Amino acid sequence: MLTQEALPPLAALLAAHAGAQAERHRAIWAFDARLAQVARTTSEPRIGQMRLAWWNEVIDDPTGIKGRGEPMVDALRASGAMAAPGLVAMIDGWEVLVVEPEIDAAALGDYAAGRGGGLFRALADTAEPPAWLDAAGAVWALWDLAGHVGAPALAKAALAAARDVLPQVGEVHWPRQWKPLRIAFTLARQDVLAGRGAPLGVPRSLALRLLRIALVGR
Repeated sequence: MLTQEALPPLAALLAAHAGAQAERHRAIWAFDARLAQVARTTSEPRIGQMRLAWWNEVIDDPTGIKGRGEPMVDALRASGAMAAPGLVAMIDGWEVLVVEPEIDAAALGDYAAGRGGGLFRALADTAEPPAWLDAAGAVWALWDLAGHVGAPALAKAALAAARDVLPQVGEVHWPRQWKPLRIAFTLARQDVLAGRGAPLGVPRSLALRLLRIALVGR
C-alpha cells in the first residue's frame, strides 16, 4: 500500500481521473516520484547510477522476487504497473540528470524523451504510442522540471525546449481512457505558452484549471 507521501498532490488528482486504472496510475506516478528523489538526493553520479540500476533489475526480474517487501515495488506489482511499457525509459531519462554535469539542449531532449515519453507510455499502457503522445509527455516533463529546478537558467532552457516540442503534439484526438494524460498535458501546455514552469504543490488556481480542463477540455 502506497503512503500518501509517496504520491505528489498533482499526481493524486490526475490519477483520480483514471477510473478503473486509478491504482495503476498511482503506482506509476509514485515510481516517477521515487526516481525524482534519487536524482534530487544524489551527489555522487556513480552512486545514483547504482540506485537506478537496482530498479532496472527489479523491472527485469522474471521471478518477481527482487525487491519484494519494498512498498514501491509491491505497489507496482500489485497494480500490474510493473509490466507497463516505458518504465525503463523513465529510468533512463532521470539518469541524465544524475550523471550529466552540464544539462545542455541535447541532455534536456534525452531527459524529456525518457522521463516524459516513458511516463506517458506507461500511463497509457501502450508500447507503440503515436509520436504525439511521446511529445506530449516530453512537454510535461520539461514543464515539471522548469518549476522544480533551482537553477533559473536551466528552468528557462527547459521552457524553451518545451515550446519547441509543442508543435509535435498539435490538435490531436485523445482517447477517452487517456483523459488523465490529456489533463496533464493541457496544464503544461498552458503554462509553457505563458512562460511558466509547474507550480510547487497544487495551488487553488491550478486545481481550478485542472477541474475546468477535466470538464470542458481546455
